[in-house]
Amino acid sequence: MEYVRLGKTDILVSRIAFGAMRLSNALGQDNAASIVRKAYDSGINFFDTTSKIPESEKLLGDALYDIRRNVFLSTTTAALTAKEIKDNIEESLMSLHCDTVDLYQFETEKFLPIPGGADKIYDTLCELKRNSKINHIGIVTTNTQTAKKAIESGLYETLQFPFNPASSEETIEIVKMCEEYDVGFLAMQPLCGGVIQNIPLALGFLHQYENVVPLWGVQTQEELEQILYFNDHPPVIDEQFNEDIENLRNFFN
Repeated sequence: MEYVRLGKTDILVSRIAFGAMRLSNALGQDNAASIVRKAYDSGINFFDTTSKIPESEKLLGDALYDIRRNVFLSTTTAALTAKEIKDNIEESLMSLHCDTVDLYQFETEKFLPIPGGADKIYDTLCELKRNSKINHIGIVTTNTQTAKKAIESGLYETLQFPFNPASSEETIEIVKMCEEYDVGFLAMQPLCGGVIQNIPLALGFLHQYENVVPLWGVQTQEELEQILYFNDHPPVIDEQFNEDIENLRNFFN
């Protein structure tokens, strides 16, 4: 397993991250735990979930309980007020069976929290960091302008944004901005929400960008094994590969 530095967090994380949002779709707690532990045993140390699906948070927390200190754990909040954020983090910490979340990501579209804002959201995130409830602050968005503002603000250590072989040149520009500003880039929807079926093509494309960490949504052992296999046996980046990427991009754009 290859490990990369996640922007200004300065943490080394596995080049592929385990997206646990769909973990609640796994058949039972034992099966979910088996999938998570297989990922860990294979070298994955980055696990991402969301407070929007408490069951997935709890399944992940149960599976990582005795190895929590060995992994980088992230979750999200879409809270609209400072109080909701405080409530959300306490609920997440309880579900995840831990005292601290490594990366806490604020989900938004057009609103970007800033220090001193009347909403007090960013100040609350900083308070959680001072109190060791969270270690790093990130942003999750699908809005291009919000993403750019977040990067340029210097307030956020990571950006989670859709990125896959079908992405536009504007999205690639955002990836390059993250590298320039030392913001860790987390690629959500590496298979374009399931529209792209070619895992090696997607993985090969994403791995061309050294600052990108794809969040692979996993709910079965078979899915995990495919991702791990093609991570260890990536496609050859040749003329045919580039042509396939170009055809895919033209189809979607």
